[in-house]
Amino acid sequence: MPDRDQEISMLRHELEMLMSERQSILRIVGAAAALIACLDSKRLPVGAIEAADVVATSINCLSEETLQDALNAVHAEIEDNVPAA
Repeated sequence: MPDRDQEISMLRHELEMLMSERQSILRIVGAAAALIACLDSKRLPVGAIEAADVVATSINCLSEETLQDALNAVHAEIEDNVPAA
């Protein structure tokens, strides 16, 4: 049984590491999403537009739940910028 206990301990440690890493990634994604949402693409240099597009495209591929988790991780909200009629 000591081998089984050691395996369980190793798996628990690995899972804790992955969850910690997920939280770090969620904070990064949340901050990036908030930043991208605030950018005015007309004022960005061409190189920055390309990078922002890659980030925005990647963020848009996330599930709504994951994106919401990321925004919650940095206490950010992204408002819809729909002009009033």
